[in-house]
Amino acid sequence: MRPILLQGHERSLTQIKYNKEGDLLFSASKDIGINVWFTHNGERLGTYDGHNGTVWTIDVDSQSKFLVSGSADNCMKLWNVATGKCLYTWEFPTAVKRVAFNEDDDQIVCITEQRMGYQSAVRVFDINREGEGTSQSKEPAYMFNPVGSKATVCAFAFMNDLILTGHESGKIALFDMKTGDEVLNNERAHMDTVTDLQLSPDGTYFITSSKDKTARLHDTKTLAVLKTYPTETPLNSAAIAPKRPYVLLGGGQEAMSVTTTSARQGKFETRFWHKVFEEEVGRVKGHFGPINTIAVHPGGTSYSSGGEDGFVRVHHFDESYWKVKPYGDMEIED
Repeated sequence: MRPILLQGHERSLTQIKYNKEGDLLFSASKDIGINVWFTHNGERLGTYDGHNGTVWTIDVDSQSKFLVSGSADNCMKLWNVATGKCLYTWEFPTAVKRVAFNEDDDQIVCITEQRMGYQSAVRVFDINREGEGTSQSKEPAYMFNPVGSKATVCAFAFMNDLILTGHESGKIALFDMKTGDEVLNNERAHMDTVTDLQLSPDGTYFITSSKDKTARLHDTKTLAVLKTYPTETPLNSAAIAPKRPYVLLGGGQEAMSVTTTSARQGKFETRFWHKVFEEEVGRVKGHFGPINTIAVHPGGTSYSSGGEDGFVRVHHFDESYWKVKPYGDMEIED
């Protein structure tokens, strides 16, 4: 499984996202830039320039028309995917840490950071898709402040008006976006900060990663923990592989310790675990630092990882990946 190395960022990656068709990969970084790449050959298609701080988060709608981004410059921006033009900018008191489109592409949820006397807030904006997309509402349709531990990640739960959140305390919760009420929670989903949350293709379950060195699979309706994948290092990202019974985990020792740690000791590898049997079945090496973000192609044909080293690595699965028995052993080599 030979990777395509994407070299377009000067600082560490924060989030990567495939579009629905899987032919494009979007990457955000601490270097304030957003890039878009062709996944089949790694060619850079273009950039989205306009933020003045670390771009923490991105998402792309299902039609590959709009891209949304959130940054440390306290702004959330809406972009035209094809032209790279910034269509609209929302400004907040604090940094935007997470953004996500809903299934119908007509709403965006975002989390802003708790800082300088401001509470962490979850806001939902209605998106006007008419015309070029430059006419948007400045004010959110709904807004609430999660009580207690601040939210770190979020997504629409694909159930009526519910927002799924992961928190600094390790809690996961479901909020009614209209009332701001916490409908359901699992206080002990993790023992430390939830660092990533990705839904299954049908939205019925989701995976989270945490600084507590575990990733967990949860039922979306009940928030019950279905499976646990323990590792020996903090995890920054976790993804579900469609069409195969695997989950992918990425992380590594904290960035401040990287200079004194070899790649092997730091565990800078993408780990493949069997989704059902909770057994590690393979690892892919390559990054020279912690893996910060992982995304899997919607068709399951490839996966990508973004690291602290500033590189994105796109791995197209070999034919053997599809031939291996789903419940047998799997060996993965870089």
